[in-house]
Amino acid sequence: MNYSLTWADAELVVVVKPAGLLSVPGRGPDKQDCLWHRVQADFPTARIVHRLDCATSGLMVLALNAASHRELSRQFQMRETRKRYQALVAGRPTENSGVMDWPLRCHWERRPLQIVDPVEGKSARTEWWLLETDGIQSRIQLHPITGRSHQLRVHLHTLGHPILGDNFYAPPEIIARAPRLMLHAEQLGLQHPVSGEALDFEAPVPF
Repeated sequence: MNYSLTWADAELVVVVKPAGLLSVPGRGPDKQDCLWHRVQADFPTARIVHRLDCATSGLMVLALNAASHRELSRQFQMRETRKRYQALVAGRPTENSGVMDWPLRCHWERRPLQIVDPVEGKSARTEWWLLETDGIQSRIQLHPITGRSHQLRVHLHTLGHPILGDNFYAPPEIIARAPRLMLHAEQLGLQHPVSGEALDFEAPVPF
């Protein structure tokens, strides 16, 4: 299991992370294998700008120097990047599109899980569209406005349509319906940190 390279120049690299690979190292010697370390084997100066959940596949950008890292990090922080995901979820939503707007915070007793909390949660907003359905499961396109941890997973669970294979938030029978978390970051758009050129990348959905 390895990443695939989508773009590389003197300032940044864009790669596709496979499902089941950490974005950055975890705690302990058994959690040191991660996308960052694998990219650094080919691009030694690579720096992490953002993350995907271990179970999520899809596009990630890494900076190759301090100046580009600052600028790309700023774009993510200011929500200037463009991100689109696809997910396979249980059931069929009653609407064909909508906005999920539920504040999230860490579930301190069950970290790293997140929960909806209208009082202490941080703003979390996701636009979604129904792409196709057979009534038993549905393909959903997602556009996260914010970038909270586990945002798409918790929002879809709260909507009543957990992602297939989600071993954090779905019930056992929904987990068993897929060999992995059926969530993929299929599109990433940003401004080149030096030239300012608009860059858009896509990675085909593997499910």
